[in-house]
Amino acid sequence: MAATSKPSRFETGEELDEFVASHDVALVEFYTSGCALCQAMEPVLGNVARATDVAIGMVNPGDDIELVDRFDIRSVPTLILFEDGAETARLAEGFQGGDAVTDFLETHVPTAVDAD
Repeated sequence: MAATSKPSRFETGEELDEFVASHDVALVEFYTSGCALCQAMEPVLGNVARATDVAIGMVNPGDDIELVDRFDIRSVPTLILFEDGAETARLAEGFQGGDAVTDFLETHVPTAVDAD
């Protein structure tokens, strides 16, 4: 399945699993409602989605609380990178700008990031 130009939103772990399984490379933001840093990440992730071949999703683990333990979410926003369905990297250092997210992806999946 091709990456989309904007992040996909999920409400359940099942939806998240389907998304991750249907993409070779997927970046997922774990966020919470009312988190200003998380809200600020959405347009950044939209830009990253358009600039790379990485599928991007967003899930609020509060909607499916089992996700908190399953993915060891300790703070939001947390970005988790999946390759072939397995977690390969995470970025849990608060708000990240587009360059930081793109650099993170370039480090872990250089083939998915277009060289300008």
